[in-house]
Amino acid sequence: MKVYGLPMSTATRMVLAALAEKGQAAELVSVDLTKGEHKASAHVERHPFGVIPVFEDDDGFRLYESRAIIRYLDRKLPGASLTPSDVHAYARMEQFISVEQSYFSPAAMKVIWERLFKKFLGGGAPDEARIQEGLEGVERVFGIIEPVLGRQQYLAGDSFSLAELTWMPYMEFFVAAGGAELVARHPNVAAWWERVRSRPSWKQVTGS
Repeated sequence: MKVYGLPMSTATRMVLAALAEKGQAAELVSVDLTKGEHKASAHVERHPFGVIPVFEDDDGFRLYESRAIIRYLDRKLPGASLTPSDVHAYARMEQFISVEQSYFSPAAMKVIWERLFKKFLGGGAPDEARIQEGLEGVERVFGIIEPVLGRQQYLAGDSFSLAELTWMPYMEFFVAAGGAELVARHPNVAAWWERVRSRPSWKQVTGS
């Protein structure tokens, strides 16, 4: 198995964490975004939109889009299922994957980009208005999941699921970008984040 991506990429980390949760590993084939390798013809053949990651199975089957990849890995690989069997828990999992993709990550990435990635890429001074907009968006999402996580240990219920995998890379970078104080204002979110970030799979992926 191969994953074409970068270890610091949020979407790549999502796939690597899914593999680690299933007790599996794949060869990580570097696609250097700073050199434009994601737009080169060889990679565009793998991913027509020219982004990362791409997963390649041992039988040559290729799949792009990280959330599709983790669903595939969970169905294909042995080990504990990361998809709830209970229909209500399954629905909650899908709901909170959608909340992450539509509301949390776009807001968090405004903060992450301005405070972390922009500096790394030499993109100039942070845009404080954009940061504030991102923080307000994250605050709204945390306010919604705070009572949910007061009733249950994880987003879908009392078991870790694919929903956690989609949130974890963005949570990690959001905290690194100065979001820890905002997380701490929501004790149930903070406790949930401590539970998921302490998992051996995530420590393996982040090297922490």
